Amino acid sequence: MSRFRSVKKTVRDVLADDDWQVRLAELDEFRPVDLVPPLLNLRLDRSERVRWRSATAFGLTAARMAEASMEKARVIMRTLMWYMNEESGNLGWGIPLFMAEAMVNSERIAKEFHKILVSYIFCDEECDGNFLDHPELRRDVYWGLVRLAESRPELVAHGERFLMVGLEDPDPYNRAYAARVLGLIKAEGARSALEALTDDPAEIRTFHHREIIDTTVGELARVALEDLG
Repeated sequence: MSRFRSVKKTVRDVLADDDWQVRLAELDEFRPVDLVPPLLNLRLDRSERVRWRSATAFGLTAARMAEASMEKARVIMRTLMWYMNEESGNLGWGIPLFMAEAMVNSERIAKEFHKILVSYIFCDEECDGNFLDHPELRRDVYWGLVRLAESRPELVAHGERFLMVGLEDPDPYNRAYAARVLGLIKAEGARSALEALTDDPAEIRTFHHREIIDTTVGELARVALEDLG
């Protein structure tokens, strides 16, 4: 069995386990550089929980890498950015989750790359920047901004104007996540728009506090209002 397949099997066994959070420590036995390729592969796994958990594991791995060599961490983050480019062949599924978890777990990574993550929802009059016009890809970005705002809200606040636009997104996931972020960054100007969403019954299935949960747009809008106080 190749090194890649061997590591991937071990990592998948950990992430698929009911005690996966305890077993995450087992991944510390591997060099971060050996974990990155299998984790990138597992973001497309057939199992929903493995896909989500791979992002968590990547964040911890990226933080270890940054601690040992920030330059190597930069290379990995730039690789993730390449995945988000059209030139990659639209391979960006799940990548914003990985980017966000890296920033949650490493302050140095967050300070250098947070503007890139936020830029994927920036849409000016021509939308000619990094804006992702595919609504399902934007879901991952909005989720990533929720994670980043939970720990480093000051690094997301500059995107408030575009997050407000997200409240009107036809995709319910994007509306829900945009609402959650606006609450976390204490965007008082969003209060009336959030109140208008509290009765939105659209259902979403997401990953929160390392658990897969079912909720609604309205519920996350109410949580956002609670965050505003």
